[in-house]
Amino acid sequence: MGHIELRDLDEDDLDAVFEMMRDPDAVAMAAFTADDPDDRAAFDAWIEGERSSAGVWLQVVTENGGFAGTAASFTVDGDREVTVWIARNAWRRGVATAALRLLVAHEPERPLYARVAAPNAAAIAVLEREGFTEVSRGPEFAPGLGRDVDELVFALMPALDGH
Repeated sequence: MGHIELRDLDEDDLDAVFEMMRDPDAVAMAAFTADDPDDRAAFDAWIEGERSSAGVWLQVVTENGGFAGTAASFTVDGDREVTVWIARNAWRRGVATAALRLLVAHEPERPLYARVAAPNAAAIAVLEREGFTEVSRGPEFAPGLGRDVDELVFALMPALDGH
């Protein structure tokens, strides 16, 4: 693993993000993806909505200055959630763990939530390594798999000392 940072997403990143989010293996792992990951117009509309939403903090993950993925925090039904999506070229080197650690350090609200498809053992391991624990699970339709799959909800609770 190289030097990992989070930085603001800019226009020059959009092609790399689109390509990352349409990688068939990554789509199958993430499971809860766009209905059609190859639809660039839908991606452009979605990403513009995310970028213009006041409650979304959308970042690019870099490794040694190069594109390695995305990280974001956002609010769903009053709960603050985080997500990390790492490009294939940065898999299995600790990039996701480092990116999640930076994201969590930026996000003071607790509990902090994350969602993952049950078959995604790598993402589950990253969440657990950073102190998240499973709080619920249930079947949801996963466009990336074309079928229902258990969606696991993890939470990072406040520390006992209040920090």
